[in-house]
Amino acid sequence: MDRQVHALVLPPGPRLWRALAAALDGTGPAICPLSPELPRPALRTLLDALAPATVETADGVRPHRAGEPVAADTAVLIATSGSTGVPKIAELPAGALRHSAAATLERIGAADGDRWLCCLPTSHIAGLQVLVRSLVSGTEPVIMPRFDTAAVAQARARHLSVVPTQLRRLMDAGVDLSRFGSILLGGAAAAPGLLTEARARGARIFTTYGMSETSGGCVYDGVPLDGVRADLGPDGRIRLAGPVLFSRYRLRPQATAEARDGDWFLTQDLGAVEDGRLRVLGRMDDVVNTGGEKVLATEVAAVLAGHPQVKDVVVVGRPDPEWGERITAVVVPAGDPPTLGELRDLVRRTLPVYAAPRELELLEAIPLLPSGKPDRQALRTASTARA
Repeated sequence: MDRQVHALVLPPGPRLWRALAAALDGTGPAICPLSPELPRPALRTLLDALAPATVETADGVRPHRAGEPVAADTAVLIATSGSTGVPKIAELPAGALRHSAAATLERIGAADGDRWLCCLPTSHIAGLQVLVRSLVSGTEPVIMPRFDTAAVAQARARHLSVVPTQLRRLMDAGVDLSRFGSILLGGAAAAPGLLTEARARGARIFTTYGMSETSGGCVYDGVPLDGVRADLGPDGRIRLAGPVLFSRYRLRPQATAEARDGDWFLTQDLGAVEDGRLRVLGRMDDVVNTGGEKVLATEVAAVLAGHPQVKDVVVVGRPDPEWGERITAVVVPAGDPPTLGELRDLVRRTLPVYAAPRELELLEAIPLLPSGKPDRQALRTASTARA
């Protein structure tokens, strides 16, 4: 029997927790959590794409419209973080979410009774999956409506999931990371220096790779979770298969067909296999075409992150009349800022000369999307504060 779709425009909290539990055990409708902080036009666009039967806000539940139901095994729908075009909304079966959660608990060695801290937006798969893991393990999560370093330091939880920027803020605040049994780190590439420093402070970190379509992280420290397979296509694109995959994009059969190749989900990420482990090189659209040469922005950023005066860095391509795109390093400095010349010299030691940045912008903080990932689209536009 098909299920109706219920949109939840709610902050993280008990109402969302109860609705998720009912969606997973089949006693309630399939749910799609949406951020209550979305601007009205963006929320209308998402609701039009979702076509839910009902919408729940802080003011209560109201009918929306008689949208097409989903398959009986669909429990959760997640709007992907794409910033252009019609939103894609991944339909996730209850079995996929449960398998992901159980495999994660097994991989990190979680003990019975271990509680999870949810400090990521639950409208994104990383935050919602924290709640699923709690349900699968039979524990009640500590739900934090907003990320707060002091609250994280005091939370009575054993495991948490964060993005690199949040980990950096915890470290800057002097939070004792060794008190956590595990810290799942995903959402964006982490600088090697950040991982080294965190682990030196006693943090037990698992780097994770995944997306909405895979029920969250499905490759931990380069090794797929139990039942998950990872492969590379002829073009270097990462392909994933296994019981954690989404079933389809909501009301978008063409987009579903383009993303699936039999059992495989075709990601938009480039990868390499080194010593039997998957290494994510970056998104296909992170390739900067400068002077006819193709440069992977994430590789340049990884080199720049090794500079002692670089606290955080994102590399993007910006329009340039001569080069097509110019490689720009957006840097949060650690103390005295580095110079463009220093950064160019550093890159040239390990990468081709054309990969060296031609522009440096200094910021106090990298602008982030609600998911915690860098807002690359905003960074591709030069600011008036450019250095």
